[in-house]
Amino acid sequence: MPDRRVNPYRIKLHRSYAVHELAECCGVHKNTVRHWQRHGLSPIDASRPLLFQGKTAREFLLERNASRKRPCPPGSFYCFRCRGPRRPALAMVEYVPRTPESGNFRALCECCEAIMHRRVRRAEIDTVMPGLSVQTTQAPASLSGQVHPSLNCNFEKRG
Repeated sequence: MPDRRVNPYRIKLHRSYAVHELAECCGVHKNTVRHWQRHGLSPIDASRPLLFQGKTAREFLLERNASRKRPCPPGSFYCFRCRGPRRPALAMVEYVPRTPESGNFRALCECCEAIMHRRVRRAEIDTVMPGLSVQTTQAPASLSGQVHPSLNCNFEKRG
């Protein structure tokens, strides 16, 4: 099961927490708090019961969440299959407009060939994807212009 992101702002700064209290506050198991302790969360002292200062616990969780971020530099997308920023295959990107001001980039991952997407404003196309071949396509047709009614509804009156 993948790691859950715990909201560090649920922890009060000026309060001391026992292991089970910190676990309840964060919505995790008490063994998770002990795991955090083995990986750098320091208690107030070594005596039992172990107590954690709220400020220390919050800083630990904020630092832990920040270390997981993988920002995308210009010219790259975040590939969900590779779990990291990747450049598009063959340096080709497709721009699909959604509104007059913005749209989506679409490209293939250079490593795993999965489809990657990135939201972008029209004015920032050249700064987000410098030196890449960007092709603009038409937006997909909207559903409101259908000529055939839906066959999944029942229009018979019950009486």
